[in-house]
Amino acid sequence: MTRQEYHVAPLVTMADADGLANVVYESAETRSGAAVFSRRTAEGWQDVGFGEFAALVLGLARGLAAEGIGAGDRVLILGATSYEWSAADFAVLSLGAVTVPVYPTSSAEQVRHIVADSRPRACFTESAEQRDLIEEVAGPAVRGRSWLLGESFDELAATGRAVGADEITRRRLAVRADDLATIVYTSGTTGMPKGCMLTHRNIFAAAANVVELLHTVFRRSPDDPASTLMFLPLAHVYGRVALFGCVWAGVRTGLVAAPAELPAQLPAFRPTFLIGVPYVLEKIRKAARQVIGGADYDVAEAAVIAAGRADRHGAASTAGGAVEENFLRRLRGMLGGRLEYVIAGGASLEPSTADFFAGLGVEIIGAYGLTEASSTVSMSAPKANRPDSVGRPVPGTTIAIADDGEILVRGAQVFPGYWPDGGHADIDWLATGDLGRLDEDGFLFITGRRKEIIVTNSGKNVAPAPLEDRVRLHPLVSNCMVVGEGRSYITALITVDPMILSRWAADNDVDLTGGVPAEDPRLIAEIATAVDAANLLVSRAESIRRFAILPADFSVARGHMTASLRLRRKAIEEDFDAVVEALYRS
Repeated sequence: MTRQEYHVAPLVTMADADGLANVVYESAETRSGAAVFSRRTAEGWQDVGFGEFAALVLGLARGLAAEGIGAGDRVLILGATSYEWSAADFAVLSLGAVTVPVYPTSSAEQVRHIVADSRPRACFTESAEQRDLIEEVAGPAVRGRSWLLGESFDELAATGRAVGADEITRRRLAVRADDLATIVYTSGTTGMPKGCMLTHRNIFAAAANVVELLHTVFRRSPDDPASTLMFLPLAHVYGRVALFGCVWAGVRTGLVAAPAELPAQLPAFRPTFLIGVPYVLEKIRKAARQVIGGADYDVAEAAVIAAGRADRHGAASTAGGAVEENFLRRLRGMLGGRLEYVIAGGASLEPSTADFFAGLGVEIIGAYGLTEASSTVSMSAPKANRPDSVGRPVPGTTIAIADDGEILVRGAQVFPGYWPDGGHADIDWLATGDLGRLDEDGFLFITGRRKEIIVTNSGKNVAPAPLEDRVRLHPLVSNCMVVGEGRSYITALITVDPMILSRWAADNDVDLTGGVPAEDPRLIAEIATAVDAANLLVSRAESIRRFAILPADFSVARGHMTASLRLRRKAIEEDFDAVVEALYRS
């Protein structure tokens, strides 16, 4: 059945009579004052200890119990990443109820689908409009049991005074590891989302084993504890598992609502590590260019990249000179000055971006996962990183490569099935849909995605990601999608970064009053340099022959990207059908 297989034993397992919420209450007893969260206030970041957080969670759990919420009931949470979101989540889990997270960027149609499919009995939302939409679809099942995140907490806690704390303890201790903890609706690159069921054991196996594997990242000295800024959406399992790992490890965690807020908050918060996706790292790199700029920026950045490449590959630097210390200091200052590690999963990371961060003394820890495996399949480790690899199997995981190259996974983090009928599925191997290979030491290398591989009409297989990643490195380019399925050659749809475009237009005396000057020969020539650089990576048959510059960027709101910032290729190609067809006219 398989030609390669590699297993790593677990470092920690969950007891059968355990649940995810227990860590909050137990930590409140043993390390009440230790900071577990940090909240942004007008005066800056204010730490929240385990004791304070547990009191909030308990109050909300008592309120939910008073409103009739019990084990197995589904509770929706619709909102951006926040302290209040996490508190509501742990309150739901305290009762053995099931959290159903919903992206704040979800369309009304998607929200209706999730509500109709999961049949919740209560909900938390950020706005009254969101609450009204859920009540409209769910009807009497939710009406009267819907609260605004943060704003309604005092009211809910007051309702809960009729329920004793010992009753919550009884319910919490009745939770079992294999009970359902959450239904995560995969944003998907095609079609309506499916409800992926994850148990308490699934999430614990993923999060706790990563913490133990990366103990130098999550558990620093008591005098200099680990801290991170969490910007991933908590409706995505990657963000949710990462946050649970931080709570379990006692990491001081600040929460920001969106990746766009990250650059502004890094200098003040000063995290020791970040957990993110390659797209955000590329944005940080571009932000550095915009903030620091200057005529010598390209030369200085090239020296940083060369130094980082030498460090990652264990070779002597081939840079044309030492990196200027003031330049390094400014770049590191943008990152907060204490950043040591970035865990990067969700997509491939362009090598020069990894080299850029390495040149700043920041080690990129590659990771790979998918929702059905609680976002966690493989991960690198500090000083055990191989360029272009996404690491070895996470402890407790077996990875196999099928005869056709597909990556297969076994482990305690693998889900029991899709809602509502998959709970009794007997999943032997989880087929990921991704293609890869294992080296002799168990390091996994992703070579493509089955669903994303483009097959031209000549039968040539083309992996779009390497081309797209390279094009996106150009400062003007915001995003890129390669097209060519069943076609005679490869083309690309390219969007530009509005802020960088404004600066470029001023420097080149280009008028932007009509929007993106997609037909301007100067802009086309500039973007062509990015395409030419990408084409150097591939054969002539795989190269981008023609491209179009689009009038606006891809976005989650327009349905072109998932909430985890992956391209929804079918939707993009359908929306820009006329543009694509024009690229194939002779």
